Amino acid sequence: MTSRRIGVFVSGTGRHLDNLARIASAGEMDFEIGLVVSNKAGILALERARRRGLETLVLDPERELDTAAFSHAAFEAVEEAGCDTVVLAGFLRRLAIPQRWAGRVLNIHPALLPAFGGKGYYGDKVHAAVLERGCQFTGCSVHYVDDEYDHGPILLQRCIEVRANDTVRTLADRVFAEEELALPAALAQHFERTAAS
Repeated sequence: MTSRRIGVFVSGTGRHLDNLARIASAGEMDFEIGLVVSNKAGILALERARRRGLETLVLDPERELDTAAFSHAAFEAVEEAGCDTVVLAGFLRRLAIPQRWAGRVLNIHPALLPAFGGKGYYGDKVHAAVLERGCQFTGCSVHYVDDEYDHGPILLQRCIEVRANDTVRTLADRVFAEEELALPAALAQHFERTAAS
């Protein structure tokens, strides 16, 4: 029997969701995805979830709820689905983390935090800023989520060199390859740390 059950929050293509679902179904790690929550309807991530037979919930796509009400509804849904951990995988809506969920919500970010983090730093905007700044290195970070954007204790980072001929697209592709390794590794670390609780 699978011992861990996670909720995955998505807003876009669902590449991380697909990677986590593949890892779980292949038995590479002992977890299952109990619920996929999206704040947007009609996105590729939801299609990927449905193709894999995962339960989905589209919550407040019209953005009628404030942050507190949205967060309450989202965490109530993952609790009802029996999830003990939440992974934000390309999720682009602010959350208020309930105290009972502190230390159980992970986020993947396409930069070496605290650099290039915070409101407005997501997706290709991060890679463009790295190139514009002339950085020699970049990478990705997996961190626990608190009530600030891209803040909270860092679980794991992976670093790559920025090449002289990198474009936003080539850099994004190379960082994403690191993210695909970082997120499952950080999730495994989280499971290890919380096994006794």
